[in-house]
Amino acid sequence: MICTRSAPRFYILATLLAFLSIATLKGQVALKNANVVDVENGTILINQTILVNNKTIERVSSDDNIPSDYEQIDLEGRYVLPGLIDAHTHISSIDAATRALESGVTTARSASVPSYQDVVIREMVKKGQLAGPEILAAGVFVTPDLGESILADSRLGELIDGVTSDEALRKIVNINADRGVDVIKTRGTERAGLPETDPRKQTYTQRQLTIIVEEATKRGIPVMAHAHGDEGAFAAVQAGVISIEHGTYLSERTLQLMKAKGTYLVPTYTTVVDLAEPGGDYDNPILTFRGKHMLPALQKAVSRAHQLAIPIVTGADTRYGPNSITRVSTEIENFVKLGMLPVEALRSATTLAAKLLGIDDRTGIIKTGMEADLIVIQGNPLEDILSIHDVLMVMSNGTVALKRLPFDIEE
Repeated sequence: MICTRSAPRFYILATLLAFLSIATLKGQVALKNANVVDVENGTILINQTILVNNKTIERVSSDDNIPSDYEQIDLEGRYVLPGLIDAHTHISSIDAATRALESGVTTARSASVPSYQDVVIREMVKKGQLAGPEILAAGVFVTPDLGESILADSRLGELIDGVTSDEALRKIVNINADRGVDVIKTRGTERAGLPETDPRKQTYTQRQLTIIVEEATKRGIPVMAHAHGDEGAFAAVQAGVISIEHGTYLSERTLQLMKAKGTYLVPTYTTVVDLAEPGGDYDNPILTFRGKHMLPALQKAVSRAHQLAIPIVTGADTRYGPNSITRVSTEIENFVKLGMLPVEALRSATTLAAKLLGIDDRTGIIKTGMEADLIVIQGNPLEDILSIHDVLMVMSNGTVALKRLPFDIEE
């Protein structure tokens, strides 16, 4: 009999063991009879064999000569894509990481968590203790009121009265840097997902945002900025952030500035759809009405950004909780609905996202020498983008983390 006091520990251990049990196949693997989607050229390489040696793609070719010591997986003409990238997520638990991975996400950029859980998950993945996804950590949100996140590090206690002064802004950036984050997340405007806030209201000034960017730059860390409202977004772009998250009410002036500066847009469009519809991560009547006026504004902003060739990247903006209906695959589908070609939407989740994260030298495309981050789907996504939802296999850093093939019983 398990006592009540020890039950949480038992549950955590059971969850961890369940997650680890997924990652059973790694080392030398051959994927044969694969149709490989070339997201750069928008073409399909027919009947390919992909050799994976530990974490790296060793060969992609029509040569079906497979070394005898390779574990073979026959894909029977199914389609192979680079693993999807979620450039705006709030993964803070093993359960959430599992759900993200099984949806096809092999790399994720954190958009802040309460207490450096993203840093820990990142390190566990690096050590092979978890299959993935690979995490680029953001740590604690740089925001005027830290709330309960002030408990994440004892040094943050000095910021109990707020994070607005020059000294406080520099301090929190450096605490995050000391904890090993890969990116700093700050804000230009208030949240959309709280009934009592207005997402258009500016929070930090351009001067404050510039202090954040300059301090992060000293530590070699880029800055991403939450900004629905135009004024806060413009200030963030002027300050030098690498990406605007959300961008619901972006004006032509701000979009033109983003174009000039090479600033990325991570619209998290599907999250605003979630606001406007019952259920999911947000289920509140005030937020439902808010979503109804935000959605057409964001549609306009994303469409105009696409016209201007501003790089647009996928972000699910979810904690991957048990009730979440938001996924990167849904964002890809919605990008097509907003006017992107299927290959453009796929690039937003692969090659473009990898460039934003600064990891395009090792992931985001299927070719020799790159990390073995792959997903297998049933149909051709260049012809039917909805096939992206049907993930049959996930390989993260060379480890098969999900495998639903074959469907028939092997003798």
